Amino acid sequence: MIRAVDYDQRQHQGYQAGRELPAGSRDLWAGAFAARAPVARPLACLDLGSGTGRFTPLLAEIFGGPVHGVEPFDRMREQAEAAPHPETVRYLSGRAEAIPLPDAACDLVLMFLSFHHVRDRPAAAREIRRVLRPGGRLLIRSHFSDRMPDVHWHRWFPSARAVELKMFPTLAEVTDLFGSVGLQPLGLDVVRETFSDSLAESARRLRTRAISTFEHLDEAEIVEGFRRMDAEIAAGPEGPTHGDSDLLVLG
Repeated sequence: MIRAVDYDQRQHQGYQAGRELPAGSRDLWAGAFAARAPVARPLACLDLGSGTGRFTPLLAEIFGGPVHGVEPFDRMREQAEAAPHPETVRYLSGRAEAIPLPDAACDLVLMFLSFHHVRDRPAAAREIRRVLRPGGRLLIRSHFSDRMPDVHWHRWFPSARAVELKMFPTLAEVTDLFGSVGLQPLGLDVVRETFSDSLAESARRLRTRAISTFEHLDEAEIVEGFRRMDAEIAAGPEGPTHGDSDLLVLG
């Protein structure tokens, strides 16, 4: 497991600008979540590792019930709390290993690009199982090191792929972990996503360094990577950036 990133130090500064949802992504993920959720409504949801609240209000809109956004980093959570959100959304300080909710409090738990940050994964699996109601669903949007996609920006930063191969667990490691607490895989959906409308837009987002991979790269490589990126954009032509995103469903 790669060293932990403290989002209160630097990552929080550009996160909202660097990781805002592109046009169309909101509806895309709303459909993906709804297709795998329990059919009853309303649903009580947990956005575990909610960050600046990219998906927390969306869960309230989709499922109509209370949504708890649990985030360990104060400066990330402060931004979420300051942004407009429904009255049914509540942000809490907590970690996957110690979720500040009672037993059987949730019908659905979402971990969107947060599972790889969890340090004590067996403890987190037990906690998720504890707060999930019978018949509930756990949705994990993650990379898996044995299914690592071709990421468009890795070509500018050659060490990034090696870093992410260490950062993300394999699919089997995740399913075995949750199987040990009684949560079985129900499906693995591949969601085709548009990350940006152009390379220039992608570059703007990347310059915020809101992807934690940058915390593990040498500064000289980062500077050279942005130089190569700018040269490619200047040479044109450019178009949208796309990629396949894995959504693991357990219950």
